[in-house]
Amino acid sequence: MSAREGAWPVECCGVSFQNPILLAAGTAGFGREVARVLDLEALGGIVTKAVSVEPRHGNPPPRLAETRGAMLNSVGLANPGLEVFRREYLPWLAASLRRARVLVNVVGATVEDFATVVSALATEPAVAAFELNVSCPNAAHGGMEFGADDEMLAALVRRVRAETAKPLVVKLSPVLPDPARTAAAAAAAGADAFTAVNTLPAQLYDERGRSRLGAGSGGLSGPPLLPVALKVTRLVASRTGKPVIGVGGVRTGADALQYLMAGASLVAVGTAALADPRAPERIVRELGALLAHRGAASVRDVVGTAA
Repeated sequence: MSAREGAWPVECCGVSFQNPILLAAGTAGFGREVARVLDLEALGGIVTKAVSVEPRHGNPPPRLAETRGAMLNSVGLANPGLEVFRREYLPWLAASLRRARVLVNVVGATVEDFATVVSALATEPAVAAFELNVSCPNAAHGGMEFGADDEMLAALVRRVRAETAKPLVVKLSPVLPDPARTAAAAAAAGADAFTAVNTLPAQLYDERGRSRLGAGSGGLSGPPLLPVALKVTRLVASRTGKPVIGVGGVRTGADALQYLMAGASLVAVGTAALADPRAPERIVRELGALLAHRGAASVRDVVGTAA
C-alpha cells in the first residue's frame, strides 16, 4: 500500500490535510530541493524553511554536528528573502503541490518584519498557513527572543493577525518556563495553533575544546527531543484547546501516534528526513497501519487519548 492509498484526512484550523504528517521547517528547504527523492504529495504538507524580509546568509560553517542519536544545527535561518521566495519558489510550490498543504515559516528581527512577510503572502492561494518562529531575537528589545516574554509575543501575534485571516501557528521553544501559559497568551492575542517544539539550545566541543559549530552553539534535534516535545504538546493542547503540531524526534509511525495521543492534531518530521529522505512517506504508512489496527475511524479518534 502506498502512502497516498493510506490517507487519513485531518482538518486543522479550517485547512484540510490528507494525512497528519508534515515536513518540519528547515529540513526540506522550500520543497523543490527534495522533490526528486521524496513524494511530497504523499504527505499532509510541508513547512517551508524560514522566510525573512531581507536575505539572510546564516551562520558561519560548520553548521551541523552529529552526536549520539541526535544532531545540532546552527544554520542561522539562512534564506534568500521574501522577494526571491515569491518570485522563484512560491510559483513552484503552487504548481507542484495539489494535495500537500504549504505552511510558510516566518522570521524577523522586529514585529514589523513578521507583519511585512505575512502581509505580502496573505493572499497567495498556495499558502495555507503561517508558522511564526518566535525563537528569533528581537532587535528592538536587546536581543530577547519574542517567545520568551508573554506580552511581547502577544503584541507580535496581534500585529500579524491584522494582516491575514489565514491560520497563525506559533512555534514554541522547549525551554519556556511555562509553555502552556505562554501559549494561552498567544491564543488570546489571535494565534490559531502551536508547534511544539523548536530545537533545544545545546553545545558540542571537539577534543581540543573548540566548538564543533561555527557559531558556537546550536539547536539539538532528533530522538532526545521526543519526550520533551510530547510533554509540551500535552500541556499546550490541554491549556489552550487549540491544535498543536507536534515535532521533535519522530522516526516511526509509533512516534507520530504518541504525539496524536498527547493531543497533537498534526505531526512534523525533521531530522529523520535528513537521515532518510523517504522516512516521512514510511511514517505515513506506519501511522495509517497503527490507526487501522486500533480500529480508529479517523485521526480524531486518537487525539488526546493518552492517560
